[in-house]
Amino acid sequence: MKVQKIAVIVVHGLGLQKKEYAERFMKKLDKAFSSVMQVPSARPYIEVEPVYWADVFGKEEERIYQELVLSKKLRYKHLRRYLIYYLADAVAYQPVDTNGHNYDAVHQTISNTLHSLSQRVGNNAPLCVVSHSLGSVIASNFFYDLQYTSRHFPGVIDTTSPLERGDTLTHFYSLGTTLPLWSLRYRDFSKPIVVPSKEGQELFPGLQGEWVNFFDKDDILGYPLRNIDPAYEKAVKQDIDLNVGNPLTFWNPFCHNGYMKNRKVVRHIAEKLAETYTYVNRDKDSLSAGSSANKGRKKK
Repeated sequence: MKVQKIAVIVVHGLGLQKKEYAERFMKKLDKAFSSVMQVPSARPYIEVEPVYWADVFGKEEERIYQELVLSKKLRYKHLRRYLIYYLADAVAYQPVDTNGHNYDAVHQTISNTLHSLSQRVGNNAPLCVVSHSLGSVIASNFFYDLQYTSRHFPGVIDTTSPLERGDTLTHFYSLGTTLPLWSLRYRDFSKPIVVPSKEGQELFPGLQGEWVNFFDKDDILGYPLRNIDPAYEKAVKQDIDLNVGNPLTFWNPFCHNGYMKNRKVVRHIAEKLAETYTYVNRDKDSLSAGSSANKGRKKK
């Protein structure tokens, strides 16, 4: 019987991002998962695909930098470029009254990734989301729009796929999230996403999914979540305070980009993925073991 792989998406945060931004994290996750499961590689067990949404804004941000900063010879050009790419992401992502704008375009990159994963691991694969910074806001909004009635349609490609509809969401990890700042846009911020999703609880009864948030007290863009609202206290299993970054950044706000390189973060996610894989394949493993045992018996 064919085993069920676990689907994992990674959603990057603010600023200048390369398409290869998740490669180091993926290698660390592979190593940690392999260690937990005592296997040579994680590839037969989990399928990881990064979401790359930076190019939705990239060309326009670069145009602003070229035409307003360089052509006008403004001072502090490197700092301005940094701010343009960081602040513009947050501003440009804001939803507007009509469809077809950046909010929807960013969410479409997640839909495209889920469609790709669905074709490789199957429509019913459990889904784990690893999101950083503004990426956690984007991912939260995406699944909110799927779970609740919303004017913003996420653009699901295959509406018959539970994975693409977000029904198989079982784990959500927010790293250095700016979600509490996003809450200032609303008078009522008491409807967090449900993790595992209600449909996921039916698809995988007994599976212990979770929403865990990681933050560093030195990270001015990363915040705890459970104190936002009583509803978030119930939705988020843990706010884990840790120290991320390298010797040059772990003690200051530049630690913000250190979460995906942190051993404790990666290990926690790897352990939960291993638990999920073992749980959803428990019957298949026993059947496979029984089949192998029967094949090994000699006929009398």
